[in-house]
Amino acid sequence: MMAKHPISAIVTGAGSGIGRAIAIKLASIGYAVLVNDLSQERAQVTVDEIRAVGGVAAVKAGDVSSEADVAAVHAAATGAHGAVGLLVNNAGFVHQALFENLEVSDFDRMFAVHVRGTFLMTKAVLPAMLAASDGVIVNVASQLGQIGGIELVHYSSAKAAIIGMTKALAREVSSRGVRVNAVAPGPINTPLVLALSDEWRAAKKSELPLGRFGEPEEVAETVAFLASPAASLFVGQTLGPNSGDVML
Repeated sequence: MMAKHPISAIVTGAGSGIGRAIAIKLASIGYAVLVNDLSQERAQVTVDEIRAVGGVAAVKAGDVSSEADVAAVHAAATGAHGAVGLLVNNAGFVHQALFENLEVSDFDRMFAVHVRGTFLMTKAVLPAMLAASDGVIVNVASQLGQIGGIELVHYSSAKAAIIGMTKALAREVSSRGVRVNAVAPGPINTPLVLALSDEWRAAKKSELPLGRFGEPEEVAETVAFLASPAASLFVGQTLGPNSGDVML
């Protein structure tokens, strides 16, 4: 269903993979989307795809772990489409290594992008949402934040932190009109997952009750649901499009 008036949305990390699919889906149902990515070129490709089918989108590259970049992304979104009514914190990356081989810099960068980035972007949009008593925040976590992953201790820890942040913030702001939820996808056919070793992917696929990895568009449908009035009772929840890897 098309929105009566385009809602201004920000999707971070939307130059490829899950973020790209989310941005395209939201635009297709009437949102005005600010596409953010670390790469201006990748973000622009997503914007061009949205505009090619009549959607409304703008672009602003930036690193979500940077306060200055986050302020610029937020300003670009409000300047292009008005006060932000939907934030999808999706930006992230994956890095594979055994715990004993992890460098402190690996750990710090993982938390900077995933956790600090989610915190900073949320801090930017939340005041206007609270003032309007209306807004939706969807954080993209991972099923590995629920069950852990071999050679992915730092990634799993960061995603677990996002799930905890989601629950705590939902308790603070839900009664004030802002719904906060998370999506914890399982392995999805994205460049991030394809960058993992063949051995890791084969072993993971064999564990999944569904027997296959998901597609970015399947996750995008879950985000679109959480953003919609149909999800009005969902508060502090973590939905799991994960091929059955986690069953709650």
